[in-house]
Amino acid sequence: MSHHGLPMSDRALEMIAQRFKLLSEPTRLRLLQLLMGGEKSVNELVRAMNTTQANVSKHLTILANGGLLSRRKVGASTLYSIADPSLVTMCDLVCHSLQERGEEVIELLRPEDRREE
Repeated sequence: MSHHGLPMSDRALEMIAQRFKLLSEPTRLRLLQLLMGGEKSVNELVRAMNTTQANVSKHLTILANGGLLSRRKVGASTLYSIADPSLVTMCDLVCHSLQERGEEVIELLRPEDRREE
């Protein structure tokens, strides 16, 4: 792994590994997917995720502290958005790669409520 053909330092590789670690949790990926549609409040994300506010807030904090999300206060609400646009590109690349593996993977990528029975 290198940038423009140059070997990467151990520190750079550690930073990359940390980024992938942040993305290794399905709940975080779902939050990122929701935020790719635009900025959302914690309450909007809780409703869309059908889970507890504590769980959503925990994962949002991890993603924000890792530099993947930005947050801003508006009154009593906190709004989150994608801070690193390369996430969208990376997710598109991974999804495209998986789609090339065939219909089995495409079926797995569909939301559960839209899967064929």
